[in-house]
Amino acid sequence: MKRITIILWAIMAVVGTSVSAQTVWYDPMQAGDEPYVEGRAWNKEIGKANYSRLPDRFEGKVSKHVWTLSKHTAGMSVRFFTTAKKIKVRFINVNAGKNYPNVVSLNHSGVDLYATDVEGNTTWVPNMMKYTFSVNGSDTAQFVYDTREMPVFKRQGMYYELYLPSYNGIKWLSVGVDKNERFEFIRGSQERPIVVYGTSIAHGASASRPGLIWTTLLKRRYDIPFINLGFSGSAKMENIMYDALSEIEARAYIIDCIPNCEGLDNKEFASRVEYGIRKLREKSGAPIIFMEGNAIAGSSTHLHRNYYEQHEKDSIQYEVYMRMKALGFKNMYYITHEQLGFTAEDLIEGTHPNDVGMHKYAAAYAKVLDPLLIGSDTMKCFTPCIQHRDGSYEWMTRHNEILALNHTIQPEILMIGNSITHFWGGEPQSRCNGGKTWQQLFGKHRVVNMGMGWDRVENVYWRLSHGELEGCRPSQICLLIGINNRADSDERIVSGICDIVALIRKRQPQARLHVVEIYPCKGSEERVRAINTLLRSKLPLDDMTDIQDVSSALILDDGSGRIDPTCFLEGLHPNEKGYGRLARLYRKFLFGK
Repeated sequence: MKRITIILWAIMAVVGTSVSAQTVWYDPMQAGDEPYVEGRAWNKEIGKANYSRLPDRFEGKVSKHVWTLSKHTAGMSVRFFTTAKKIKVRFINVNAGKNYPNVVSLNHSGVDLYATDVEGNTTWVPNMMKYTFSVNGSDTAQFVYDTREMPVFKRQGMYYELYLPSYNGIKWLSVGVDKNERFEFIRGSQERPIVVYGTSIAHGASASRPGLIWTTLLKRRYDIPFINLGFSGSAKMENIMYDALSEIEARAYIIDCIPNCEGLDNKEFASRVEYGIRKLREKSGAPIIFMEGNAIAGSSTHLHRNYYEQHEKDSIQYEVYMRMKALGFKNMYYITHEQLGFTAEDLIEGTHPNDVGMHKYAAAYAKVLDPLLIGSDTMKCFTPCIQHRDGSYEWMTRHNEILALNHTIQPEILMIGNSITHFWGGEPQSRCNGGKTWQQLFGKHRVVNMGMGWDRVENVYWRLSHGELEGCRPSQICLLIGINNRADSDERIVSGICDIVALIRKRQPQARLHVVEIYPCKGSEERVRAINTLLRSKLPLDDMTDIQDVSSALILDDGSGRIDPTCFLEGLHPNEKGYGRLARLYRKFLFGK
């Protein structure tokens, strides 16, 4: 009997372990109407058919080699959120076991994972060699990631971005987590991307893993989508490729094709460069950045075999660039091979950059992109970032909903803030504590609620600099932010608000901006008054910018300065009564009545 009992306990233990460790698998191609795939310009058009970078209508128009290479998932990624501490990724490559000699397996056919915690801090997730590759076309590759010991891990879960293979394609992919854990695919910011058209170097050769290609390095630097149209050996500036680029509404275009154009007739090459500039300018005024070749000459490398050919094309490209600028084509930039500054230490075999070289490429482009994408639009005391502190809604999803609304309904008024604004009412729809008063205040006016629960000044700044002020020309904007930064000094909070104001004034100069003083909250009434006093002394006002004090709607009339508890849910968020009182004061400065 004792032996039977022991055996039964053993069986139960095994069964219990298998049940508790049961893995649920999620396929980004099957999770919604549009695939949850990042980094391709025609995602909706290509749909669930495959992981290609070009849609089917380009077959027969682009070269055969470009069409074949478009099946590679260079620069593409899958984003998701999960509370899981162990993540498994299974996939089948298009070309199993077929590596290039100068591209390591992890970059050629592997995946690469990055994590972003609730505060917006991003870190690489090592796989600790827990991966296997497929041997033939029917085998499944598997990568396993363990986040239990990651210092940024928090029980609220994290955002993840999984970079796909650079020099291979994906037939099928799925992400697995324990059945008891939360999991959902998400979309990155749906703002205008930076589009890269280039050679094998843009394609990914020869970084050690997908997250270290120069395009993905810059993607994380700016938190901006990148479209990687790198085609190894095949970036020859054909007109059809510029036609394809012109279809993409980009924040900037990067043209890095010199090494693949060495064999072209010089006159034909010059014609292609000019066609590209004219074609892109037909559709867009976005910056166009040209890069020269990376060929080097020196005693340690002797002479690069294509040194003279590349620099001949460099000269022709530069001549066309200068001529087109003289003709009035604006917003174009040029990076020379001297500015790239390559040495023998930056190359893996004399042609393609190693990881050090990839960082040099990113640094060279950053010198041009930083002024274009950031410039003076930056925060003095904070680093703009995303967040995921409130589990009741998906932050990035709401950001994308706001982007879509601002591009479609042409809002008259933007209401920017944190959860106090978020929960008032309106569109995008969410939790609502004051919907009736919202409707009474705004009626038939087109208003977008740009409040986001748990946002701090640095999160609002990130959103506004990542597309939320594009696609619309509102007549009025209300800004209420700062209460969630109470752990920061008064000076830092006010500095952050002033930075946001400067950004709004630059991006929406036609709008009247109402900076609303921070609402009082339970136990922090004196602190809030001090912040607001400092804000009034520091905020630069003009004919289009004013500051509004609406605290009288929420405090007791006994002169104590304490909040009226009947106007709040819990001392921070107004209830319907509180929003009703606020609405009367908002109506005066928004509509003059």
